[in-house]
Amino acid sequence: MKISGKYTLKADPKVIWDMMLEPRILERVTPGIKKLETIGEDEYKAISEVRVGPVKGEFTGNLAVRDKVPEESCLLVVDQKSKMGNVVAEIGMRFIAAAAGETEISYTGEAKLSGMLARMGQRIMSGVVSTLSKQFFQGMERELEAR
Repeated sequence: MKISGKYTLKADPKVIWDMMLEPRILERVTPGIKKLETIGEDEYKAISEVRVGPVKGEFTGNLAVRDKVPEESCLLVVDQKSKMGNVVAEIGMRFIAAAAGETEISYTGEAKLSGMLARMGQRIMSGVVSTLSKQFFQGMERELEAR
């Protein structure tokens, strides 16, 4: 399943970059995350709970930030497992200075789904991914406003 989108935040790329590498901030702004624990440099164990339609599942696995180009780009590598299926994804993120003091974040990647998640179909899962992405960036906005 392809993943892509854009979102603009009211902060310069350095601020956004620093937020993206701060585990406590990621734990607060990422939808469904119950716990994010550092297990190595730019590697985390993540426990999350996500609802997909009428089904709710707890996911456990890893999140890593790779191929970092400070304040410009990175690759998020996600490997999550649950009773309702598994998700393995690689999502490239680019941070582009936009209008004065703003950053456009563009992201693109691919997720491989298995189990019940794969059987639900791409249309349903695309909607879930879109909603979760929007919630993530709204969480980042709240975090910026609180500063």
